[in-house]
Amino acid sequence: MAPPFVVKYNFKGPFRLAGEREPMIRDGRSRVVIQAVDPQIDGGRFSIKRVVGEKVVVQAEIFADGHDLLSSLLLYRKKENADWMEVPMKLLANDRWQGAFAVKELGTYLYTIQAWVDDFQSWRRGIARKAEAGQDVSADLLAGAQILEHLSRKAAGSGGEDLRRWAEALRSAKDPSEGVRAALDEDLFNLTGCYPDKDFASLYDPELSVTVDREKARFSTWYELFPRSCSSETGKHGTFKDCESRLPYVSAMGFDVLYLPPIHPIGRVNRRGKNNVPSAGPEDVGSPWAIGSAEGGHKAVHPLLGTLQDFRRLVAKAKEHGLEMAIDLAFQCAPDHPYVKEHPEWFRRRPDGTVQFAENPPKRYEDIYPFDFTTPAWRELWEELKRVVFFWIDQGVRIFRADNPHTKPFAFWEWLIGTVKENHPEAIFLSEAFTRPKVMHYLAKCGFTQSYTYFAWRNTKEEITQYFSELNQMEVREYFRPNLWPNTPDILTESLQMGGRPAFMTRLVLAATLGASYGIYGPAFELGENTPRDLGSEEYLDSEKYETKKWDLENPRSLEDFIGRLNRIRKENPALQRDGNLKFHPVDNEQILCYSKQVEDPPNTVLVAVNLDPHHRHSGWVNLSLEDVGGDPKMPYQVHDLLSGARYLWTGPRNYVEIDPQIVPAHIFRIRRRIRTERDFDYFL
Repeated sequence: MAPPFVVKYNFKGPFRLAGEREPMIRDGRSRVVIQAVDPQIDGGRFSIKRVVGEKVVVQAEIFADGHDLLSSLLLYRKKENADWMEVPMKLLANDRWQGAFAVKELGTYLYTIQAWVDDFQSWRRGIARKAEAGQDVSADLLAGAQILEHLSRKAAGSGGEDLRRWAEALRSAKDPSEGVRAALDEDLFNLTGCYPDKDFASLYDPELSVTVDREKARFSTWYELFPRSCSSETGKHGTFKDCESRLPYVSAMGFDVLYLPPIHPIGRVNRRGKNNVPSAGPEDVGSPWAIGSAEGGHKAVHPLLGTLQDFRRLVAKAKEHGLEMAIDLAFQCAPDHPYVKEHPEWFRRRPDGTVQFAENPPKRYEDIYPFDFTTPAWRELWEELKRVVFFWIDQGVRIFRADNPHTKPFAFWEWLIGTVKENHPEAIFLSEAFTRPKVMHYLAKCGFTQSYTYFAWRNTKEEITQYFSELNQMEVREYFRPNLWPNTPDILTESLQMGGRPAFMTRLVLAATLGASYGIYGPAFELGENTPRDLGSEEYLDSEKYETKKWDLENPRSLEDFIGRLNRIRKENPALQRDGNLKFHPVDNEQILCYSKQVEDPPNTVLVAVNLDPHHRHSGWVNLSLEDVGGDPKMPYQVHDLLSGARYLWTGPRNYVEIDPQIVPAHIFRIRRRIRTERDFDYFL
């Protein structure tokens, strides 16, 4: 494909034929129809998503009346640029055309399609057919000369002169065969391609958009911890400086994002006690999500954690360890937050005059006041929340996890995220919305970079296969980037409560290999914290949400080393760094799940087999399509278990696996294809 070049367009506005109900058209002589353009989200209402360096492959159905040949261009530009770049599109089959462009910078790109009836190509095909049939082409040669003369008037410089010379060659040919040879000359064909006649071209409307993020939007590994639990002394409130001492530990496990729950002052009014009891004692530290007190609100840090200067130092130190800081956007207030007194109009009042606290009946959260986004002062509220985000950007933060975004208006998030990314296209927003699928997906369309998922509650082979097949559907994967979490401070699933250490290892392998981005809440995860507060509850007993914890990081049962090994595998295998390339493979045992991921550049294929039963050894026969996993059905191939280091030589599509969850509950195989050299020396790539 020829490289794109810059062109300037001055498209005239569309109009309607008087008294008609036809669709809007630019010119009645524009004969080409452009439809079924892909990718696009909701008719172009929302952007698709890419990261820097990726391609946008665009397809469309393009056709016209009659039998003329068509030409088509894929047009694209940075949103702030006036000039369009253009790439020729190619006909695939059945009126389906394709073109592609690479996004090289952060920000927003626009793209559309232009197509027209190509008079020269149509004429060239016609004269070739007539000549082959032995028909007279004298008049056709003159018609071709007219077409070239017309094109020459659009060509600048030497191009116009060259086209006129070719027109004269057609006109003055001594015999028809000489004229046909000129008509079919490849140099002439390439020349006309540089100066097409697009007077009556059709243009796809509307312009479509793509949001281009940095690499971490696609591939990231998150670790959540409470800085107030980083103290080395039992019962002592940790500080940002204590948190600095935890950075080497987190970094050594291979994480690249350190996520801190809210770090702001915590309200004292209606503060919750340990295990979420309604009344707090004098020593209870409260929930970090009950934000605000006399010490400040969303633009302040908890005084026991340190100062803003201490926080900025933590951000810088984390960067030295390869960790980027993420913080929580919890847009809600404690009853004693300064906003409640300074802006009472931002909160909803009950009939008795008191402020409406948060509740999800029968649950009551009297320590939290939600904002009233329907207030007449909504513009002022939006602006203040925007200032909160930019305040933390000024402190060095570029990654935000939004708490319960589905309880705030979609329009607010679309505006906020769009505004932030106009100024800081490197910003990343993670949506923490465990709600109905359409709501979760719409939040992603509104701009959230990544999204929490239902992964934590998908346990059986059928559940996992069905759910991730849905996430890998073509349209969904254009805008919804999953971030998989086996646990959070709010979620201790039944599988982790009942499955012991093997269940933690299994869920970790699944999270780290099914998705390109995943996270864990630690140290609870690596230490296997699995005691619920009540039978049937997903709340932790003695939850860190309501008290400080002293974690035994030296516990020999810790999964620290296993996590580190798994994260190294992710970093060394590009196939695991993408979503959308997931393929499931049949196994004749319902307790064994098998799937692969593959990329071509550089060649990398990873095959994962997981025992979903944490209590028993299972075995089965895996059935592979060798083409899908990069194998040659005529050659044996090596599967290298990246967890254990073992290597096996497999042949054909059907092979045996046996997995004991008490040892390691999974195989993560790298497929190594056999390569034979000229000297008959074999090696595996």
